[in-house]
Amino acid sequence: MSIANVVRKDFKDVRRAKLVWAPAALYTMFMLLFFWGQSNGPANPNFYSLIQGLAGIGGVMLIPLIALVAAYLSIAGERESGSIKFLLGLPNSRADVVLGKLIARSAVVAAGLLVSFAVAVLAAMVFVPDMTFEYADYAVFVALTLLYALTYVAVAVSISAVSSSRSRAMGGAIGFFFVFNLVWNFLPVSPRNMVQFLADKLGTDVSQNTLDLIWALSPTGAYFGSLRFLDGPRFAGGMSSSSPFYLEAWFMVVILVAWLVVPLALGTWRFQRAELG
Repeated sequence: MSIANVVRKDFKDVRRAKLVWAPAALYTMFMLLFFWGQSNGPANPNFYSLIQGLAGIGGVMLIPLIALVAAYLSIAGERESGSIKFLLGLPNSRADVVLGKLIARSAVVAAGLLVSFAVAVLAAMVFVPDMTFEYADYAVFVALTLLYALTYVAVAVSISAVSSSRSRAMGGAIGFFFVFNLVWNFLPVSPRNMVQFLADKLGTDVSQNTLDLIWALSPTGAYFGSLRFLDGPRFAGGMSSSSPFYLEAWFMVVILVAWLVVPLALGTWRFQRAELG
């Protein structure tokens, strides 16, 4: 019951925090504005093109920010204030605290996003009534986006677990977002581009599949790759048309799950050995 106690306490604490709910409200507003903007677009808009737009903007900026803001202070905030000692004296093990925080923050993020996705359905009916809405594929899109968000929650909780202060947790969250989202997938200095640059300078060849895998190793790259479940060519995210197993949509889900599990395990391991004085 220790994990349940942590979840219950943390959920009560976090649901009153405006800083946690504000990004989810922003995402809901984004959904409304996005579909309102489509009302002035071409007749008979394509459902998959709209989903691609939602994934592109939300996947790059909003979803990671919602998850990071919701979870980056989950443990570090209590370590800095000293209340973590009270939480660990109930008794709860340190692993209970990390897992409980993950579950509570994931529930808050998922609840906010599900409201946004429900609003999006209503907005689509109002603003783009001529569009054929593919409900089954939309459910897949929602499920994959929730998994993507939860990977960032897990990363944020892990960063929080190894940070002794709010400022360090914030710096770690910002650094992760910058490196593994913007730099890794979208800037000219991305690892894929750097590997290609070095290969060209050394006169060696790197297969396109290898470059695509490097691109997909970040949470955002894996998320875009997983959306090939909906419409492979459209959601290739810059990948080549050939698809060995490690570039298939199901393997992108495996990468997302790894981003959920591995940082959490490392964060728990470090937290169990941390001095809380």
